[in-house]
Parts: sequence; structure tokens; C-alpha cells
Amino acid sequence: MQKLFIGLLCLIASVGYAQVNQPLPSTTDSLQVGQPATPAQRAPQAADQTDKKAVPDKNELKINLNESGTRFVKATLLNQTWVRYNQSNPGSTVVQDPANETVDFGLRRTRIQLFGQLSDHLFLYVQYGLNNFNYQNGFPAFNTTGTPSNRKVAAFFHDAVGEYLVFKNKDYLKIGGGLTIVNGLSRFSQPSVSTIVGMDVPVFAQATVDQTDEFSRKLSVYARGQVGPIDYRLVVSDPFPIQTNAAVPPALGPNASFALKGHHKQYQGFLIYQFFDNESNQTPGYMTGTYLGKKKVLTLEAGFITQKNATWTRETAIADTVYHAMTLWSVASFLDMPLNTNAGTAINAYLGYFRTDYGPNYLRFNGIMNPATGISSGSAPGGGSIGGTQGNAFPMFGTGSVVYGQLGYLMKQDLFGPGNGTLMPYLQLQFATYQRIVQPLGVYNLGVNYLIKGHNGKLTLDYQNRPYYQNALDNNRLVPAGRLGQVTLQYQVFI
Repeated sequence: MQKLFIGLLCLIASVGYAQVNQPLPSTTDSLQVGQPATPAQRAPQAADQTDKKAVPDKNELKINLNESGTRFVKATLLNQTWVRYNQSNPGSTVVQDPANETVDFGLRRTRIQLFGQLSDHLFLYVQYGLNNFNYQNGFPAFNTTGTPSNRKVAAFFHDAVGEYLVFKNKDYLKIGGGLTIVNGLSRFSQPSVSTIVGMDVPVFAQATVDQTDEFSRKLSVYARGQVGPIDYRLVVSDPFPIQTNAAVPPALGPNASFALKGHHKQYQGFLIYQFFDNESNQTPGYMTGTYLGKKKVLTLEAGFITQKNATWTRETAIADTVYHAMTLWSVASFLDMPLNTNAGTAINAYLGYFRTDYGPNYLRFNGIMNPATGISSGSAPGGGSIGGTQGNAFPMFGTGSVVYGQLGYLMKQDLFGPGNGTLMPYLQLQFATYQRIVQPLGVYNLGVNYLIKGHNGKLTLDYQNRPYYQNALDNNRLVPAGRLGQVTLQYQVFI
């Protein structure tokens, strides 16, 4: 090893000596002092400069199918890694051990997109990936059939959509179909997760997520487009039966739950009026979170989802089963525009009202990438009577109303020096009034993005404060028992 090391040193020294002792170009042998060089004498220098021509940076993986670039195929890659500390809801367990707090690492989202304009009329969009992958993926160790779980079964097709542009080079009408997130309720029901302001989206807006859809995607046919300042989408969806979501359904009782009998289509619509710049309408459904000051956007938005006999209730064991329609609607305003174009500062704001009627007393707890695996028998919250209340879960979905708002401020570009990125602090507020909860529910997120290279590379530090619930009042309405927190660091890489 010593001889090899000495040999390498000698080799490096000899190469360096040869470079230093190369003869310099003569300035007197062929030229008189002050006489211009001939073209032949200048040629080697020009050739050397040509060889060193800089290649421009590219921020996308794109292959043009024609000279103009109107026909293309493009791929994107996204990875969001979480490092998180969470104060657990009372009674939470991790692999059967009590856990008052947890620290976990995970992949919030890992995605691959492939899409392209294949002709003047044909567009294809496909997305594949996984979500919420942390240490307990595949837990419990044995499922209800007694066979081992498999942590490797996680990735799936999120989208597979074919779309037809009716009018050449005009976005007036696009007709599409397939597995898609094209949605009726709101912009946050179909978000571009790589461009959002906060660390995460307000998931309550993805109203049936993993109940009668596939991570907010449904088998649908739709029409969408832009006519002047108006952006619209009309959707008919074929929801999945609740039995196929790999969870034990709630027992039929006085609180509404998704019906195990019957099958009806969902009808959806979404309308946006754009006062200034029009937003991108290229990919099916997905709506940008922030343009980082590159566009001037102000919108008014309204949307709805409705489905006949979506849920059911039964007051007593001998009473008749009653079916209920699911009717969800929202109105909102969205702002994203530059403040100082020279400094690169910008503002982002959203305020929306959601009316969510799933049927009488519907309520569902949910915890994003929940770090706990269970809850001890008979313990709070909910006296052990409500499923899914462990870890970081709170009543995310319910019959009632929700007000959601967010505010973000993009600080000046190159805040830490040329090429060293900038900051975007933000605030998110979710305020809900649900039938089954005695008091209004508030969930608050405060955080900051370090935009290393825009959305292509960013770090997000987020603090969330949420309520937790213990015993039910009269075994039906819940009473808040206190508040808990969660701190998450997310690293996003996107191309």
C-alpha cells in the first residue's frame, strides 16, 4: 500500500511538471511587436474557444417531437423526504409499545410523471409512485387473513389519462378519460404537490381520499378548458366501492359512513374566473401552488361534488337503513403575484369556504403518514371507540363546514448571496365546525421554505398544532381535551 501511494504521488508530480513546463506560444518568433496576428495564427485559439463553449443549464427532461416544440414528451421526478418529531395522541402505541412521542423518517411522496403532446390533438399523461412510506409500511405484521404483510407493495399508478384537444391550438375544450385527479371541489382537491406553498396541502379538500378513490384519483370522463378568463371542468366519476380500500369499514349505526351496498356515479364541476394572467392548463387537473412571482394571478373559484346514496345510517339494530347523498361545495379566492419585480418578492394567499355534507354526523380521523401503529384498548381519544385516532390523527373530514386560509411571502431573490436561494415563510389555518364535535376545530401550520433552486430543490421546516379528543359525550359527540404539536423537516428534489 505504501509503495502504491508513493507511486501515485510520483505520477501526479510528473503530470504536473509536464503541464508547467509546456512551451508557451511565441510572441516574437513569427510576429513583430505590435503587428496583428494572421488568421492562420489566430485559428488555434479560436478553435480552443469553440471547444470550451458553455452548455446551457436545463431544468427539465424533455424531448421535442417537432422543430417548434409543440409536440413533445416530458418526464418529471419528485422525491419528498420527511424527518419528523410528533407528540402522540394519548394512548398511542408503536408496535404494541406505549409511545407518548415519536421520531420517524419517511417518504411523503415519490413520483414519476410521463406526459406529452403527441399530435395537435392527442395528449397522454401517466404518473407512477408511492406515498406515506415510513418504518411501519405494511404494518401490522399479519393482516386479517393471517398472511404476512409486504412492505414492498406500495407504488401504484396515480394517473393514466388520455385527452383529446377538440380545437387545434386552442384550449377551449379538452375531452379526457382514465384514472385522474381532475376534480370538482377546489384547487386543493387537485394540487400540484411539487409547487405548494406549505409543506403539505390541506388534505380535507381531497374529500374522499382513500375511501372511494385511489389517493384522490378516480376513474372518470371529463371535459375541461379555458375560454378567455374562464377555466372550467365537468367530471363524471365512477367511485370505487369502500370495501376495496383495505380498511375495516365502520359498523352501520347512527353516524353516517360510506355505504357497503349500491353503486352510483359522482358528478363534479369546477369554475374559475381569472382576473389577470391565465394559469397553465396543460396537465389534466393539477393546479399550481405558487408561481414564485413569475405570474400575476387573482381568481375567484367555485366547485362541487355530489353522489346519490353515498352513505348510510341506522338508528338502532332493528330500524331501517337510511341512505344519504354526499354533497360537497366550496367558494374561494386565490392570489399569487409579484410585489417587487426588481427584488423578486411575491405574495401568495388563499381563502376558501367549504360546505361538506357526507350525511348525519359523519366524521373521520386521519393522520398524514401516521407514525403510530395502534391505540391501547379503552384509552383516549374517543374512549377507544373511534378507529384511526392514534399518533397524529385528528378529525380531518366531517359533515359541517370548513374555512381554510393560507398566506406566504417570497423574500428577495439571492437573499443569502448569488445562487444561494431565498426564503418563503408561510401560515396555514384550518377552522372546522363539524356536527359530531362540541367545539370548532382549529389546526394551524407555521413554516418556512428555503428555496435552494426554486421548487426544484427546497427545504421546508413546518410546525403543526392540532387538537386531540378523549371521551365521547353520550357516545356520539366529541369533546376536545387539549392540543399537541408536530415538527417536520422536508427535503424536496424535483426535476
